[in-house]
Amino acid sequence: MIEWRPLIAAILRESPRPAWGLHGVPHWARVLENGLRLASETGADVRVIGLFAVFHDCRRVNDDRDPGHGARGAELAGSCRGRLFALPDPEFALLTEACIGHTDGRTEGDVTLRTCWDADRLDLGRVGIRPDPRRLCTEAAKRPDILGWAEGRAAAGFIPERVRRDWGLERGPGA
Repeated sequence: MIEWRPLIAAILRESPRPAWGLHGVPHWARVLENGLRLASETGADVRVIGLFAVFHDCRRVNDDRDPGHGARGAELAGSCRGRLFALPDPEFALLTEACIGHTDGRTEGDVTLRTCWDADRLDLGRVGIRPDPRRLCTEAAKRPDILGWAEGRAAAGFIPERVRRDWGLERGPGA
């Protein structure tokens, strides 16, 4: 089990971008919920999905092209591993690969990798982009009901309840 509050607090201390920005906390939470919904069908490792959701964009220095941000997120995950979360070596290798490769457009690989990448791609609606089913990796993510659910939440800027309940964060005025 992941102790979310201390992990999120540590990640936010290391993040160069605003917590509530385009690639911040609301995005992370939607990616997590997208991934959990997909994993219920794909059988992907939910620990890796959860950690991917919070680490994949946490070290971005801007909201545009930012080569290497996934690798920087994976590096931060490595520094938190053993201190703020435990993950066996094979699963940590998947987390690292998922973070590093999430912007490469890949669609092949381990089911957990593909589920992570789809969870992120399903949140493109936050920037006005409809996810293209041809660029998704899992059959579950390509289903119209999943696409519509994720796109609606992303486009609306939906902030999942887990942000307050599990992560202990409140979006204050001007945040």
